[in-house]
Amino acid sequence: MNNRKIELEYIFKTTPKVLFNRLSTPGGLAEWFANDVNLKGKVITFIWDNSEQKAEILQKKDLKYIRFRWLDDEEDYFEFRLKQDELTGDLALIITDFADEGEQEDAIELWNCQIADLKHAIGL
Repeated sequence: MNNRKIELEYIFKTTPKVLFNRLSTPGGLAEWFANDVNLKGKVITFIWDNSEQKAEILQKKDLKYIRFRWLDDEEDYFEFRLKQDELTGDLALIITDFADEGEQEDAIELWNCQIADLKHAIGL
């Protein structure tokens, strides 16, 4: 597999608690990331129209980051990390993901759409 790492940063005008809830709970993720989300132990199932995909929660630190690994992909992961600017108070969401070579632009566009849904769900 020849995947390339992608890091994206988005600024949110909200609190870490509000944003982290949308990134780390089944109810929060179902508001913007998938049609439905179920959690059993450390395995989270994302359900879209006629498909589902399972991921394992690899690491999590409340209000800081959560890292998932798709169960059908041993190498790659995706991660949501929060970083608050001490001077401005701005809250950044940093997304780390991987895409096949030549598909990075599509992956970035998909994340841009997903983040627009997330901001809408939060009321921004």
